[in-house]
Amino acid sequence: MKTVIVVPTYNESANIAALVKLIHKSVPAAQVLVVDDSSPDKTYEVVKGIMKKDKKLHLLKRPREIKGRGWAGRDGFVQALKMGADVVVEMDADLSHQPKYIPAFIKLIASGQADVVLGSRYMPGGKDIDRPFYRQMTSNFAKNYLKLVLGLKAQDPTSGFRAYSKDALNRIKVKTLTARDPFTVSEILYRCYRAKLNIKESPIVFIDRTQGESKLQITTLLKYLARALALRLGPNPLA
Repeated sequence: MKTVIVVPTYNESANIAALVKLIHKSVPAAQVLVVDDSSPDKTYEVVKGIMKKDKKLHLLKRPREIKGRGWAGRDGFVQALKMGADVVVEMDADLSHQPKYIPAFIKLIASGQADVVLGSRYMPGGKDIDRPFYRQMTSNFAKNYLKLVLGLKAQDPTSGFRAYSKDALNRIKVKTLTARDPFTVSEILYRCYRAKLNIKESPIVFIDRTQGESKLQITTLLKYLARALALRLGPNPLA
């Protein structure tokens, strides 16, 4: 199955080369699509430099005025489908998501056991390490809140490390995703449940970033909780 790894980036010049190398080591046949929002640190220039010798690396550079983690992911999904992907994996560029777990995600989809696979920190075999205690507490609260409000069954509904089948992305109408920011992970998962997709989780060890700064602030995360309620009470996004 043709696999495309979508990596949204913004100021990840310190991490992107190492990540691409690790992806190629773990999933040699996969294509890598970096979606960069015209990073001030010129992440896209680093990618262009690697692309001169790496035919499996691709760049989608978006204008800075429309930057946003959610829209970058959406545009990456659309581009991956245009590239002929059967499986699309989305992951962060900060090395907190380790490429060594991707083959297990792909196996679940290729074998027909899942339409969507979530990299899970909270199932047996998964861990969340190196992050400050207060961030782990906030993440734990957010996951339980989302499970309650959106009716999600996943043990790690806030994980942004995921794999989707081509059919899954089409069934959730990926082109119509609206969240511009990291709330996109909740919007997408809610759509997956509404579409009655087969969702599985696969254990991962999440390691906090060592280079660069986190884009997600605690106060921002808390604001997303109100948006989750609005999503649940709003119209069916797949209608």
